[in-house]
Parts: sequence; structure tokens; C-alpha cells
Amino acid sequence: MKFVSWNVNGLRACLKKGFLDYFNEIDADFFSLQEIKLSQGQLDLKLDGYLSFYNYAQKKGYSGTAIFTKHKPLSVKYGMGIEEHDNEGRLITLEYNDFFLVTCYTPNSKQELLRLDYRMIWEDCFRKYLNELNKTKSVIVCGDLNVAHKEIDLKNPKTNRKNAGFTDEEREKFTKLLNSGFIDTFRFFYPDKENEYSWWSYFRKSRDKNIGWRIDYFLVSNDMKNRLVDAQIHQKILGSDHCPVYLEIK
Repeated sequence: MKFVSWNVNGLRACLKKGFLDYFNEIDADFFSLQEIKLSQGQLDLKLDGYLSFYNYAQKKGYSGTAIFTKHKPLSVKYGMGIEEHDNEGRLITLEYNDFFLVTCYTPNSKQELLRLDYRMIWEDCFRKYLNELNKTKSVIVCGDLNVAHKEIDLKNPKTNRKNAGFTDEEREKFTKLLNSGFIDTFRFFYPDKENEYSWWSYFRKSRDKNIGWRIDYFLVSNDMKNRLVDAQIHQKILGSDHCPVYLEIK
């Protein structure tokens, strides 16, 4: 089975930049999106052979997630079931016979770390949510998790040490999530591979120079280790300031 996750930085904009070419070529079983920036009724997108699930933010033109899938889920859940965290459309969970698929757009800590305190609360609730799911069956988590975990995961770790996405606090929460029973699939296959990024700033031709960050992930619960086939970052795919990430499992 093939899975794709992509922060499209506005789905309507991305559709004008080749989204469907990639979507049709990759032919994924599950295609998850973050930062769709849509309100209900703004887009009528028909994808042959796919079911579509959207979680819209209450605020217009902001955040939001979606999953397109060839496989009908047993159940669908939007958000964590915690009001404080569920008005920005950041989470969708699909349940299947032997796993949950969760797509997530983690809140950014913002400039001057204005939202870091909230981010810490989110991280604890999200980890608890995933571990509760994992008590029932396996879990696949994908999305823009808004953190570069290790120094290898961004071009300039020294100068970004206290910036949003690479603070000690955010990195520690990610470590805690992995230690609670999850695998970073890309690092599982490529523990030492450098210059592999999924997001680039629009400033100073960062993408042309590959001055980027790896902040988009596929995580799986430890019990799925033997089902992993490959994980990839599709850096050549344009259309957003992020590129798609990919997972294949048995």
C-alpha cells in the first residue's frame, strides 16, 4: 500500500501548479493533505476512485486537512475530541481493520515563539491521543509536524537553535513521542542521509540552494516495523513550499 502526505499551502493554489499531475502519477492508496486553506463549499474536487474527507478550520483561509483514499474506512474522526485543539481543522483519523491513519498539521510555534506554550500542551495531548489509538490497533501518522528533530534534519541547525520548529522544547516532545512507541520511517531506512528536506522558505531562493528543513513525516507504531517497505521525500515535486513525503508498507 502506498501513502502520500503533502502540505499544499493552499489546495486551490496547488491545483494550479500541477497537483493533479503528481496525484495521478503516484496513484497512492491514501493521499493526505495539510494546510488546505479551504472553507466548506469553496472547492468541488472530483477524484475518480477516491473518497474525500476534509477537516476545515473555523477561520477562513487557514490551516485545514484532508485525506483522499481508495479504501472506505470503518470510521472517521475529526480532531482529538478536545475543544481547545479542534477548531483549526488540524487532525483527521481514519480507522481500518488493522490500523488507524492519522493526518496532522501541528501548530507552528510562531515568530518569537508566541505559541510555544500552546504547542507544548498540544504535543502532550496529541501523544496521548496516538497512544490511546495504539492500544486498539496499529497507527500510521503523517503530516507537517512542524519540527526538525535532529541537526541532520535542517541545513543550518546552529543558527536556528531557538527558532520555531527547532527549539529544544519541540525536539524533546518529538523524541518523547518516538520513545512512546513510534518509528520515524524515513530515518528507519536512511539514518544518516543528509540534505533531505521537505520544506524550504520562500526567501533567498532557499529551495534552489536546498537550504531546507525536514518537518513532514510518516511515523508508524512499533508493531508495524516488519510491514515497512520504503519511505521517500519527493523533493523534485513543486507546487508548494513543502514537497510530498511517501511511505510504502506491505
